[in-house]
Formats: sequence, C-alpha cells, structure tokens
Amino acid sequence: VQLQAYGGGLVQPGGSLRLSCVASRSIFSFSVMGWYRQAPGKPRELVATITTGGSTNYGDSVKGRFAISRGNAKNTVYLQMNSLKPEDTAVYYCLAVYGTTYWGQGTQVTVSS
Repeated sequence: VQLQAYGGGLVQPGGSLRLSCVASRSIFSFSVMGWYRQAPGKPRELVATITTGGSTNYGDSVKGRFAISRGNAKNTVYLQMNSLKPEDTAVYYCLAVYGTTYWGQGTQVTVSS
C-alpha cells in the first residue's frame, strides 16, 4: 500500500487549502483513512479520520474548520482546511488502516502572513 499526499503550501491566516491523499488501491479496502499532523517539537496529533462507512472524527483544534471527505475516484481522500491559523502549521501525514497502519510521506502546510 502506498499513499501520496498533495496540496500543501504557504497560505495566509484565514485562508484555505485542500489536501489530497491518493492511495495505491481503493480506499474502500481500508477500514479507516485520515490525516495526522506534526509541528516542530510537538507530537503527532489527530486531524481527521473517515471510516469505510463514512463516519468522521476530528481533532478538537480543527473541529468546525476542517472537513474530510472521499472523492469520486475510489482511491482519493481529501482534507478541506478553512480558516487556517498559524498554529495549523505542520507536516500533514495521510494514513490508511488495512490490517496495519500505513503512512504517506507528508506534505508541509505553512500558515503565515
């Protein structure tokens, strides 16, 4: 299983970005897909997850601002990030659970004016 994350970059506070995670197989073969993030000097933390059944879970710091969804293509999961704050700056990692947990390579998101 390979996961490729796209869409990171530099954005001003209050702006939006959409991250994409492309899996090497159908996302419906995974029990869970989602995103974690890690800022310098901090532990990796939950951003959002989505199950095969469509149930979602969000970290407290992103609730109401971020949304995870599945694309029409059966191997892509998206993370729509709105109202971005400087504290959202981190490397964002895509993950998928298929017996074990697989991680993508990460994409940098920087929120700064």
